[in-house]
Amino acid sequence: MRKIGLATIAWWVPHAVYAHGAPPEAAAPSWTFDPWIVAPLITFGLMYGIGRLVLATKGRKRIWQDVVCAAGWLTLAGALVSPLHWIGERLLSFHMIEHEILMAVAAPLLVIARPVGALLWSLPRRLRLTIGRAMRHALATKLWAFSSTGRNATVLHGIAIWAWHAPALFDAAVENILLHRLQHLSFFLTAILFWWSVFRRSDTGSAAWHVFVTMLHTSILGALMALAPHLLYRQQADAAAVWGLTPLEDQQLAGIIMWVPAGTIYAGAALALIALWIRRAGQDRERADALHAS
Repeated sequence: MRKIGLATIAWWVPHAVYAHGAPPEAAAPSWTFDPWIVAPLITFGLMYGIGRLVLATKGRKRIWQDVVCAAGWLTLAGALVSPLHWIGERLLSFHMIEHEILMAVAAPLLVIARPVGALLWSLPRRLRLTIGRAMRHALATKLWAFSSTGRNATVLHGIAIWAWHAPALFDAAVENILLHRLQHLSFFLTAILFWWSVFRRSDTGSAAWHVFVTMLHTSILGALMALAPHLLYRQQADAAAVWGLTPLEDQQLAGIIMWVPAGTIYAGAALALIALWIRRAGQDRERADALHAS
């Protein structure tokens, strides 16, 4: 806990090292205004706002949906633009926090909000109809049906998580900005696919199982990182000392973050789904008994 406190305090200390293999240099924590990140975030926000205004004129008001979408957008922006991203490029532990926000917070919130309808209604009619027809095309429908099943979405998300945490590939992503963007994009998109399968595609019992499996394998990966007797990720090793951590301590913190806090989110979701599954099973049983009695 002392090390976590020191790293958090260091957030505000005006010195660190640049990521992607650059040499150490004094720098202050700052917001990241990468156009490849900021432009999509702004575009999404504007399109959603315009679409919701159009739908509101048609009497389709869902305040709760707007609140959830805003929460998802803000957490996504916070992970990718705020000083959290800046420090995540220097400390593996904060890099892990950023990843978990993308996959376990922002992604499920946006899936629950279902923003696609609002995004489409922000477009001109002809373009909206063209995109709608493309989404209903047989090939697109088959591809979505295959990839969004609970089993396939869980496997794809798991592959993305484990592949990018292979030491060689993870270090390469820290050093190369293009790979870094691809890493975040694959984490986020497969997480969207996974949570869509959980909330929109699978029955409640199967959804709970897929969340449990994801909790299990991510916890194992976190435990492997936390309990490893030697350093697995070396690209950010030189920066750890600037923040009062040894490289191995930074790696251990990263593993614990994936193992415990992130695992708790998945466990909570699985338990909620199990409770809902039991409740629905009980209601179905009561209805069946009532029909039998009549």
